[in-house]
Amino acid sequence: MRPLITAALLAATAITGGALLPSLVPTALAAEEVRLAPAPAVDETAGAARTATAYFAGGCFWGVEGVFSHVKGVKSAVSGYGGGPVKLTVDYEEVGSGRTGYAETVRVVYDPTQVSYGTLLRIFFSVITDPTTLNYQGPDHGTQYRSALFPQSADQEKVARAYLAQLGKAGLWSDPIVTKIEPVGRFQPAEDYHQDFMRINPNHGYIRRWDAPKLAAFQKLFPTNYKAAWSA
Repeated sequence: MRPLITAALLAATAITGGALLPSLVPTALAAEEVRLAPAPAVDETAGAARTATAYFAGGCFWGVEGVFSHVKGVKSAVSGYGGGPVKLTVDYEEVGSGRTGYAETVRVVYDPTQVSYGTLLRIFFSVITDPTTLNYQGPDHGTQYRSALFPQSADQEKVARAYLAQLGKAGLWSDPIVTKIEPVGRFQPAEDYHQDFMRINPNHGYIRRWDAPKLAAFQKLFPTNYKAAWSA
């Protein structure tokens, strides 16, 4: 499990060049195999709206936010917590306990005239999350690291359900798809030190081991969707 990262711990890692102390770094696992997911057979209806919002949970939000921040058409990507009880206010440590029902979630605001919801899903399942691992991604275990989609419209839900079914038939994974479609409830932005984490901490041990390869894979597999500048 990824160690709880606090502002104090981040300050302490300054003496190690931004990397976690060896005792805090997860044991290295074999690099995840990147799979190019198929283009969506069903996608959102084209319209004149230039702003839409989507929510994704797919393990540690640092990497999810980091990749989506480089997608052309994405205006902003914000790390936070979603999928839990609406009346429950949470923080990072509470969500990290795995007992709140919340998942580390990223809110993506995008321009549908530049990138479709279906394309965001394709990127998500190609390089960000493994849809076959139940309640864990890489070294991070617990329901707070589950893979989930939180559609914000009937159109998005139609696309999400169709795409999960499409992935199930694609044969890219030997195990069944377990990613769920859920209500996001009340999305709560994460603490400031989690925002833009990959951009601010490129040499962090966790980023270098687990998240930088996702961004590199995105740039390689989706060159026409990649932008060098970071979204806000």
